[in-house]
Amino acid sequence: MIPAIARTKPNDPPWIHPRAAYVHIPFCAHKCGYCDFAIATGKDDRIDAYLTAISREIALLGGVQQIRTLFVGGGTPSHLSVGQLAHLCSILGEWLPVQKGGEVSLEANPESLTREKVKLLADAGFTRISLGAQSFSKGTLKSLDRPHDPDAVREAVNLVKESGLVVSLDLIFGAPEQTIIQWQTDLGEAIRLGTDHISTYGLTYEKGTPLEKRVRLGMVRPVGEDLERAMYAEAIACLGGAGYEHYEISNFAKVQKRCAHNEVYWANEAHHGFGMGAAGYVGLSRDLNTRDLERYIRLCSQGTRPVFQSETLNPRERAGETMAQNLRRIEGVETGRFLEQTGFDPQILFATELERLVVQGFLETNPERFRLTPEGKFVADSVIERLMRCV
Repeated sequence: MIPAIARTKPNDPPWIHPRAAYVHIPFCAHKCGYCDFAIATGKDDRIDAYLTAISREIALLGGVQQIRTLFVGGGTPSHLSVGQLAHLCSILGEWLPVQKGGEVSLEANPESLTREKVKLLADAGFTRISLGAQSFSKGTLKSLDRPHDPDAVREAVNLVKESGLVVSLDLIFGAPEQTIIQWQTDLGEAIRLGTDHISTYGLTYEKGTPLEKRVRLGMVRPVGEDLERAMYAEAIACLGGAGYEHYEISNFAKVQKRCAHNEVYWANEAHHGFGMGAAGYVGLSRDLNTRDLERYIRLCSQGTRPVFQSETLNPRERAGETMAQNLRRIEGVETGRFLEQTGFDPQILFATELERLVVQGFLETNPERFRLTPEGKFVADSVIERLMRCV
């Protein structure tokens, strides 16, 4: 049974009423070996129908939704043609207007971003472009099945900077056969280009992906844990030394260049999710859309929500989830805010593990908050797992 749309009011707190929206564009020219996202390749003939479906899904909310942040991700949104991007911008402008001073972001791959597309996005009100660079090393790009070369990344960064938009780069460390020297070169090049925001992700071998299959067959050998830790430490030191704030486990930003949309997730606040495979969190209910392209288009055309599954967490579960997200931030878990949002005092709810984690040097705490120490950032997943046992 498809759940009813959660009804909220604009004056509800941000963890109840969404001030943010995510729109998923699944189309890609090529599927990378490590990718486990909801994507569609070889389906470009369905793009126009998909955009119509997006419009119909948003319309099911019953009216225009004014928001503060909008993020268009994928997939590869920049894979769309100029005309298709213009159509998308028209849909978003009609149904999801962003208030003055808000943030509007789009994910792009270097090889599919053109000057004409950047101009269109800037004219339509986009404020930042997130580029899936992953590396400046030809060898690393090849091991990740990325279709672009290093020069394409440099050209794309320059295009975005010339337009006056904020430019963010995604970089991956721990790729097969990647060395610490190559990683240092990647970081240095991202800094040299004047990038505003840099996300650094350790490579994960998601089950069922081509890259994970190569590992199982012995065709690829992951880098060791010690090297991966050294690479993360290098990112923290190198980017911190270059003036980037380490404001979230994987994210670094220049002054006032944080990604406001992603901060909504880390605060565990409400957000709309539209498109194939998109997740929404409205009125304390989490909905996940179908990952089947044709089913998504068909359901939307019938005026039916394309929800695949839905859940409403109980208060303790929501508190645990909020802690897990908050702890990723430099601010950590703020006691007063957490109490207001969840109804629990985090210093009491997590007390049995907090003291142990502080003694072990993974957390620091005071009456206002607790957060990861520098050492705790290296074992964040383990710290979060231990705290989750308290709920």
